[in-house]
Amino acid sequence: MPFRIVLQQADIARALTRISHEILESNRGPDDLVILGIPTRGVILAERIARLISDISGRPVASGSLDVTMYRDDLSRNPTRAPSPTRVPATGIDGSVVVLVDDVLYSGRTIRAALDALGDIGRPRVVRLATLIDRGHRELPIRPDFVGKNLPSAQGERIYVRLHESDGDEFVSIDGGESPGQNGAQK
Repeated sequence: MPFRIVLQQADIARALTRISHEILESNRGPDDLVILGIPTRGVILAERIARLISDISGRPVASGSLDVTMYRDDLSRNPTRAPSPTRVPATGIDGSVVVLVDDVLYSGRTIRAALDALGDIGRPRVVRLATLIDRGHRELPIRPDFVGKNLPSAQGERIYVRLHESDGDEFVSIDGGESPGQNGAQK
């Protein structure tokens, strides 16, 4: 399949706005919310969602990052990237509603690792999952609560997420394995 763009910048903005409203509605407001992104692009998306929720509700929402590198079950098969810092609010996550944010949900293994990492830093009251793209092919019983776009794909296809903050341009694409350029998240 040739490279094709499935979401443009405006589509990503709309999806994040919808996700933000859905998070607020399901939580009945911004109280006790902590939005944690999974590096790299999940952190960017989490920061955007936290900002949107703050703008919508008129109240600040805590955000941060949760590095899962050392919790992955595929460390022996895949080269690891340098761990990123885990940043949580000074008040911690105990008793909070934590929304984990990732760019692409595929097998579910990254989220399993995130749940393990989360358990080492505290005990949230509830954990929810938001993802920009859900491409299917789950290997674990993990399902997102908030989805920007369901994008069924073949296992040999690649999904690339590019965001301004990390890549200089912004779109989501799918292709049969050919890269749209450097620095795009590929899952």
